[in-house]
Amino acid sequence: MSEPIASRLAWGVRGALVFVFAVGVRHRNPGAIVNAAVAFIGSFLPDLIERRYPVTFRPWQRVYALTALLTHAVGMLGPYDEVGWWDTLTHVHSASILGGIAHTVARRRGNDPQTAVVLTVTVVGLLWELLEYLIHVLARRFDLEPVLIQYGKRDTALDLVSNSAGALMVVLFGDRFLGNFTDDGAASAR
Repeated sequence: MSEPIASRLAWGVRGALVFVFAVGVRHRNPGAIVNAAVAFIGSFLPDLIERRYPVTFRPWQRVYALTALLTHAVGMLGPYDEVGWWDTLTHVHSASILGGIAHTVARRRGNDPQTAVVLTVTVVGLLWELLEYLIHVLARRFDLEPVLIQYGKRDTALDLVSNSAGALMVVLFGDRFLGNFTDDGAASAR
């Protein structure tokens, strides 16, 4: 994938996030509004990371990260409720990105990334599930629509298994696909 195509896709994702935000406002869906707004802001993170650190995203990596943001936001418009595999997809996708960050940090520090990937994805996944639960409890307590939805114990278990699948992808393929983020690979990616 070329850089111009990735750039156009990035702006397309941002446009789609604005659309999700607008639909969320029209339907008074706070989950869609908040997720789209956070995702839109997050869509600029690859650019900020490149400015702050001596790394360069490959075009496909930029698109991969942005599509994770988009699938989460779109999910709040109905797919989380209506498409059985949507939640699994978003958890695997997001966990692979989080695992990729842990992998990169560990490699840049000269450490073996496998433990860092598994621990980071597991701990953050557990904290995320706890956050979903707390938001749901607080929203119910104050008679508000929750911005994150917690579907129960079975869903939580499936989310954690999906996160583990994302972590496993990084453990197996991280060195091959993330080398441009390490000290050795950063210069060659430019």
